[in-house]
Amino acid sequence: MGMYKYIREAWEKPKELAFWQQRLIKWRQEPATIRMERPTRLDRARSLGYKAKPGFVIARQRVNRGGRQRPQIRHPRRPKAMSRRKDLTMNYQAVAENRAARKYPNCEVLNSYYVGEDGLYYWYEVILVDRANPSIVADPRINWIMNHKGRGERGLTSAGKRARGLLHKGKGAEKIRPSLRAHHRKGN
Repeated sequence: MGMYKYIREAWEKPKELAFWQQRLIKWRQEPATIRMERPTRLDRARSLGYKAKPGFVIARQRVNRGGRQRPQIRHPRRPKAMSRRKDLTMNYQAVAENRAARKYPNCEVLNSYYVGEDGLYYWYEVILVDRANPSIVADPRINWIMNHKGRGERGLTSAGKRARGLLHKGKGAEKIRPSLRAHHRKGN
């Protein structure tokens, strides 16, 4: 087996890793967005397009869990307006990508992956690409990203597409494009 396969197997059950609790305690005390020297999950980063060369930036982003329910309304309302349930239109990973993109305005989001969670937070590592870096401009495999501004905000990353319902897989999911709502209206 190669090195990446061992890393992948270790991350299938991360809570069994000896350093898991200490790592989360340390991460809680750090800022919400922090630039990393190298990826925590090298196998996942490489599979999503990361290369250890100038122009690639790894940022670990912390996102608050919860907050999906509005506070209870204490004023008179008709029953229809009393609902407290608030489902977010984006998943936590897409939120993390957008926040990292705002922190690094000269970079573009390539992709992201999960690295941890506790009772309060989720952590994702976001792979960002510096559009103006000469090594990125010269590389034909990644220089397409120079012409794709705002990928995270427009929901064009994997997490964004999943939040938009375009990567849906399940029973009876034959056609769901252009959107779940439009597909439902058609009655297909």
